[in-house]
Amino acid sequence: MANSAQLRGAGPEIAVVIPCYRVTSHVLDVIARIGPEVSAIFAVDDGCPEGSGNFITKNCTDARVTVLHNPRNLGVGGAVLTGYRAAIEAGAVVIVKVDGDGQMDPGLIPTLVAPIVAGVADYAKGNRFFDIEKIQAMPNIRIFGNAVLSFMTKLSSGYWDLFDPTNGYTAIHADVARHLPFEKISNRYFFETDMLFRLNTLRAVVVDVPMDAKYGEEVSNLKISKIIGEFLFKHIRNFGKRIFYNYYLRDMSLASIELPLGIFLTIFGGSFGVYHWISSVQEGVATSAGTVMLAALPVLMGVQLILAFLGYDIANVPRRPLHKLRVWTRSNSTSNEESDGK
Repeated sequence: MANSAQLRGAGPEIAVVIPCYRVTSHVLDVIARIGPEVSAIFAVDDGCPEGSGNFITKNCTDARVTVLHNPRNLGVGGAVLTGYRAAIEAGAVVIVKVDGDGQMDPGLIPTLVAPIVAGVADYAKGNRFFDIEKIQAMPNIRIFGNAVLSFMTKLSSGYWDLFDPTNGYTAIHADVARHLPFEKISNRYFFETDMLFRLNTLRAVVVDVPMDAKYGEEVSNLKISKIIGEFLFKHIRNFGKRIFYNYYLRDMSLASIELPLGIFLTIFGGSFGVYHWISSVQEGVATSAGTVMLAALPVLMGVQLILAFLGYDIANVPRRPLHKLRVWTRSNSTSNEESDGK
């Protein structure tokens, strides 16, 4: 775990983005608990009916704070992206997103940014599921909901080693953030999950950082029963896009053949078997062993090919930090230009 002195000595400027919507009772305390390792704080009033932005301007004396205003409510994602733009323009190198409702401990910022500062990750996010004992404090419906959403996120984003996808305590390297398609990222509850999909299309390295689950007086507006259909549709859409981008548009491999062939064989074998089973029931004649084998073999081969594709996809999680690669590329370009000049 990196301490404040190490982070300041490492050089990067750390900025914090706080989306503000109905958080006037907590946001000043959140700002007060942000440590000296942070050089700038961007509080984004996301069309808040309580006037969070004006409230912070009048009552906060922290010189690091800049209040931004969205003319209308864009959702948490829209507020965060507004903060990202401002932080990038201000020259921040690492940008942390902290909610203004007090459920995220600002004291964890050094831990959260440490993998990025160390150059081993482009994006870091909290994970409340590392400590099995402390998970017991989490409501059962949240555990089940997160398990379902995590599995769907693994499929759609390609980050098979991550969990707790709706965790909004995140940090990102500015070099990576500036290459995100801000106008295409979902602005509301799907924001954190969509971010992972977008990061995978950039081949950015993402890591989980352990954190405790904390629930205060705030009631979560994320109702699994209401968003499961929307999330399912968007996950399927992102999965299709990711497979096309990574296995057909930018690269071709054996996995590019395994998936469509596996799906075709599974559907063919299943359809063939169901058709002949229905026919045998209607005619009262037992299906021959040869027909059964003709149905079973394509299904078995198809499932094996799909599993082989999943194995390749799991092993294909990005491992080389993108921001270091870009710095290296820029450095090489500069060196080449100097050599050519000589």
